[in-house]
Amino acid sequence: MDGNLNALTTVFTEFYYWVTVVFMFLIHVGFCMYEVGASRRKNHMHTLLKNIMVIPLVTVTFFFFGWWIYWTFPNAFPGIGGIDFAAGTAYTPWSENMGTNMQDRITGVFWAAFLLFSWTAASIVSGAVIERIRSSALWMHAVMIGSVLWIIDAAWGWHWDGWMVKVLGYHDAYASGVIHAIAGGYALGVIMVLGPRIGKFAADGTPRDIPPHNPWMLAIGLFLIYTGFWGFYAACNVPAISPEVIDGQITGTTWTATNIYLAPTSLSAITFNFLMSLSGGLMAAYIVSKGDAFWTLSGGLAGVITASAGNDLYHPIQAMIIAAIGVVIVYKLHYWVERRFKIDDAVGAVAVHGYAGVVGLIICGFVLWGAPSSPYEGYATVNPLGQTIGAVIMFGLLGFLPAFIISKIQASFGILRIPEAVERQGLDFHENETYEAAIADITQATHAATPAE
Repeated sequence: MDGNLNALTTVFTEFYYWVTVVFMFLIHVGFCMYEVGASRRKNHMHTLLKNIMVIPLVTVTFFFFGWWIYWTFPNAFPGIGGIDFAAGTAYTPWSENMGTNMQDRITGVFWAAFLLFSWTAASIVSGAVIERIRSSALWMHAVMIGSVLWIIDAAWGWHWDGWMVKVLGYHDAYASGVIHAIAGGYALGVIMVLGPRIGKFAADGTPRDIPPHNPWMLAIGLFLIYTGFWGFYAACNVPAISPEVIDGQITGTTWTATNIYLAPTSLSAITFNFLMSLSGGLMAAYIVSKGDAFWTLSGGLAGVITASAGNDLYHPIQAMIIAAIGVVIVYKLHYWVERRFKIDDAVGAVAVHGYAGVVGLIICGFVLWGAPSSPYEGYATVNPLGQTIGAVIMFGLLGFLPAFIISKIQASFGILRIPEAVERQGLDFHENETYEAAIADITQATHAATPAE
């Protein structure tokens, strides 16, 4: 490195992303606790292990081809451009950048930040399908959403050179669409084929409430997700960037941070807006759900997701109001879809992530109408039509459609859903049987050792 200033900049950038990745790990810890808390005791270990195994499966596949997709596919859309194999060369598994390289100190931690986004996308899907999906089927979906589909949408709409940014004026600073809308749409595609849990709907079609079976674990899980999401916000920024790095499109002094599109922002701005949108979501959810603890906590998350598309540019009061509006829409839509289509979304994942992401993108198009989507000249500005088209692409084209097709194929081979008898016994049947036998032995031994009165 040339000079102390360059050395400090490199160290800061490397450490910055490393810290955000550690915080983001809490998202996955939170999802594990959240889903186990929402499931019944007879399914706890299955729910936990299917989520744990997302980590190695998505990590390995993201290393082999997920990261390459992000750099290779920004303009890979019919009539727009093509696959840029040259740009992806540096991010193939055998590239010198994808390993120990003292001349490249940042690729690993930057890769890890995107990898944690991949885990998040897969975990969102995991929550919707608990208690009735085969682990192997879920893991196939995890690889598809985590290492293929979401990273394609990130290349299109979350890359400084993405065609959606240039042509549509798509703006999604903190991933209302590129993580949450696509994962929610994907989850909907799976559960439409998977079907509801046994007993979720009465004979006349009336939905029954299956409440969380460990509300304290669920609450702690959601607070950990909030914490990791805050780290996620920081990871979506590029720190300490100078104008010449982006071809002089931004002039003036060095910026402390830019958003994912390389437009100026600050950690101060996103801190205001993250906390105000979280607060707006919590308050709106408490009111609309009449104090239901599950929906109040989930509403905080849905509020942040709704405001995330424009939280780099919103005023904090705008962020709060947008979050509140989104939560009311999401809550009402969740129960309407459940009654109308007999959809069993076990943890509200489609609503909290998918519907909130779509609503957030569309609202952003109106509130930020005319704002630049990027610092680069010639790019379309933010507009309602571009954001709406973007929402359809994220939720429908890259989310719902492939999930529905893959799930149909899995169902046709009988590898999507667990057998009815196993579902009734519980997916942890053998573990629970062993546990109960051990408890019985201990109880019997205790009684035998106690003198008769």
